[in-house]
Amino acid sequence: MSLDPTRVFDWLDVRADERAHAGLTRRLRPRRSDSDLLDLAGNDYLGLARDKRVSGAAAAATLRWGAGSTGSRLVTGSTDLHSELEHELARFCGAPAALVFSSGFAANLAAVTALSGRDSAVVTDAYIHASLIDGCRLSRADVAVVAHADPAAVAHALATRRHERALVVTDAVFSVDGDAAPLDDLHKACREHGAALVADDAHGLGVLGEGGRGAVAAAGLSAEPDVVTTLTLSKSLGAQGGAVLGPRRVIRHLVETARTFIFDTGLAPGSAAAALAALQVLRDEPDRPARVLRVAATLAERLGAAGLSVTEPDAAVISVRAPSPELALAWADDCRAAGVWVGCFRPPSVPDQVSRLRLTARADLTDGELDRAIEVITRCAPPGAS
Repeated sequence: MSLDPTRVFDWLDVRADERAHAGLTRRLRPRRSDSDLLDLAGNDYLGLARDKRVSGAAAAATLRWGAGSTGSRLVTGSTDLHSELEHELARFCGAPAALVFSSGFAANLAAVTALSGRDSAVVTDAYIHASLIDGCRLSRADVAVVAHADPAAVAHALATRRHERALVVTDAVFSVDGDAAPLDDLHKACREHGAALVADDAHGLGVLGEGGRGAVAAAGLSAEPDVVTTLTLSKSLGAQGGAVLGPRRVIRHLVETARTFIFDTGLAPGSAAAALAALQVLRDEPDRPARVLRVAATLAERLGAAGLSVTEPDAAVISVRAPSPELALAWADDCRAAGVWVGCFRPPSVPDQVSRLRLTARADLTDGELDRAIEVITRCAPPGAS
């Protein structure tokens, strides 16, 4: 039976219509370099993406090394910058060793897939990031998804697992509501049941812990022999890329087995240099993380006082509930038209299926900008947002 080739992808139009009917259509909105929008949507928590020390380091490295890394890390894609960045990340966070990837997504895929497999069990929080979910799917492990932030549920899943090797996977700070995982209790459950802990600290680095060393460091777990931390360089460090931190034998195993390391082109030298420069700024200006937390607390407190349903932030992310996907999108569009750029999270991007605005605090927001953002978000709120 032959099919008209012009109709092979007709099913895509059906799916697009279904998404449109549910208020879930998505579209790209290119950001202008000279935009005057007040940004509460991006993840540049420390305000370093446009810092001249960071962007200048990226430009200088690009001129010296070239625009790309030219190959995978195991062929031509490793430079002195990559090695230096790995050393400095491990030293800053208090971990034995580190390995840099082209993205945080690639780092998470590597950590989960290379440290599990068919003959192992994986226990995950229900609200983990999509990159961790995909890592679990690709791992071919026996995966158990347990209730959000519930160490007792994790312990039960570990106690009843069918395989000896086990991995517990969680975000250190969850990306939608900004709440922190109970890392101490999760680690105790892992110790009790002989499992390893993998914690994605993408939203903790630069915000939590002494000098912004992250949620895992704040919990005193960075150097533990059964703990692996994953990071992104694209949030607090204002650059691009990701990393896995942990015991040296874990890093050696990833170099030799992780497909997103072996077969992916290495991180561009400019991005590595930018991340290195951002780490130095963080060392030189250790008050930036505290400023992020103050801004987040102010946003949550004042929006809550205005009658909106707001999460209490543990780090830089604030979630404001919306009545529906359609109204969440309209709310975000109205804020943007008024000069404030906010995130709009709708299913399937949110694990609880509740649409919301997602706001991010930045260390470089002024008090006047905070006042403006709160006024616009409150004024543009749709009926039923309280």
